Amino acid sequence: MKQKAIGMMLLVSLLLTGCASLLERTYSTSEPHSSRLWEHDASGTLRAETYQDLVNDMMILVGQHTEEATLRLYNFSEQTVLDTMEQAALEVQQDTALGSYAVQYITYTGQAQRGYYEVALQVGYRRTAEQIQTLVSATGTEALYSLLEAAVNGQREELAVRIGYWETNDQEKIQETVQQVRDALELTETVPWVVNYYPSTEEVGLIEFLLQPTEEQLTEASGNDGEMADEENVKNTG
Repeated sequence: MKQKAIGMMLLVSLLLTGCASLLERTYSTSEPHSSRLWEHDASGTLRAETYQDLVNDMMILVGQHTEEATLRLYNFSEQTVLDTMEQAALEVQQDTALGSYAVQYITYTGQAQRGYYEVALQVGYRRTAEQIQTLVSATGTEALYSLLEAAVNGQREELAVRIGYWETNDQEKIQETVQQVRDALELTETVPWVVNYYPSTEEVGLIEFLLQPTEEQLTEASGNDGEMADEENVKNTG
């Protein structure tokens, strides 16, 4: 019995030793909604100590469709803070999926305070709060067929989907999926859908489908990066 107890103790010791490397691992995570980004002594005020904090602050505001906010910037020099703000604002508006989809402009003014730099931020939107709230998330483009089918059956005018993983040939797959859905639902003779990608780069993170586009949207799509489901239908809509 004594030998058995000693054996069990040795086994536990070996297990703990073997797991030590796992327990000591460090993990790097991105948490744009982390509570550490909010000031404890000022309700509704965000704080930033790094450039990435600043970008995350803006993404929180965009996700909540906030039009005005106050930011407190720590560890930024007064000489470079406005340049840093400009860089962060451009990244949010042009390089992020949600920002390029929803944001029309970002303006700001700043004033140095004791120990930090205070920024008054204003965000203008080209999407409504409801449009942002009804965004659908999907791990990949494979889910788009069922999402589009449900959107059409629900008589929705548009569908916006955030994609977690984007592959280089996904844009071709999306064109095929759109055509398959339109064929299956007998919509080939109707006004084509407009498909927009955000951001309009290789790293797409959000896809917008305009299922009942206006003539203005059709014209705009034909002149920029947007795509249409059926080019022949476009010619017949004038």
